[in-house]
Amino acid sequence: MPRQAAPLPAPPPEGGEMAEVVEADAEDQEERWSRLLPELLSDVVRRVEASGCERWPARKDVVSCACVCRRWREAAVAVVRPPAESGKITFPSSLKQPGPKDLPMQCFIKRNKKNSTFLLYLGFTNSPMDKGKFLMAARRFRRGPHTEYIISLDAEDLSQGSNAYMGKLRSDFWGTNFKIYDRKPPYDGAKASSSRSSRRFGSRRISPQVSAGNYEVGQVSYKYNLLKSRGPRRMYCSLECPSAQETWENSLKTKFRRPMGPTTLQNKAPRWHEHLQCWCLNFHGRVTVASVKNFQLVASADPSVPAGTVDEETVLLQFGKVDDDMFTMDYRQPLSAFQAFAISLSSFGTKLACE
Repeated sequence: MPRQAAPLPAPPPEGGEMAEVVEADAEDQEERWSRLLPELLSDVVRRVEASGCERWPARKDVVSCACVCRRWREAAVAVVRPPAESGKITFPSSLKQPGPKDLPMQCFIKRNKKNSTFLLYLGFTNSPMDKGKFLMAARRFRRGPHTEYIISLDAEDLSQGSNAYMGKLRSDFWGTNFKIYDRKPPYDGAKASSSRSSRRFGSRRISPQVSAGNYEVGQVSYKYNLLKSRGPRRMYCSLECPSAQETWENSLKTKFRRPMGPTTLQNKAPRWHEHLQCWCLNFHGRVTVASVKNFQLVASADPSVPAGTVDEETVLLQFGKVDDDMFTMDYRQPLSAFQAFAISLSSFGTKLACE
């Protein structure tokens, strides 16, 4: 009898079918992970965070847990505490949350004069060799008579049309007044800026996830110093700061947010040192090079508030030079890393305010 031919294997799926198979497998795998009990999910995240993930780069394991699926992300959000409570920066949203109250968050900024970029890092040690954890980047652009600093989560993609776009800092013609813009509204009902750049990128809508406008969340101003008189420049800030009372979970799920009112800051007045013949501030070893860019910000006394209720001594943000293109930036509550970075960038863009 003639031998029967063996059945041929089924042909491999075409390109579209292959993509559907891969997508279906990914969905099945995600569904298996998402079926874990909530108590078990929370316990897994707690164990991961407790297993040497207190600091970066080991802390990326906690972020990996939040990237598994939606239920894992919710479990991670419920377990990981915000910077105001934990003193740690974990997720990108941490960059717009208030810093810790008791001890400042220590960061540093690297400047590249060739391409006008500024990189913000979370510091691990006080060593000048500290590589740190990259947080945000900014690039300076000329917009006619104005200067803008575009702030992004991606050091390679610094444009307002990017999904990594965080916000921007914009100066006036004189370089003494700056406005801080956030890509997201600070509270419900906030109106977007009607600037030309906001309208241009809002109309293009490169991605549905990109905000349609910029929302003003703060101002920084320097006192004019046209006559080049002796003495340090004066600096004032008015900011829309996020509430430190909100928990991490509520800050991401709140449907209605009310404006908290502006927070006003001013630079701490330095003292004249007779022996050194210069104005001095105590940066507690975090600043080592004298520069007009160095400053410390404290809460500004409000005339309508009873005397003694505002702490005018605690430094909420300090910024200073440690090398030619290296600067330290330490901030605490009620400021966020994004706000502190934007304020620090204004020190690079001042013109007439320099003494």
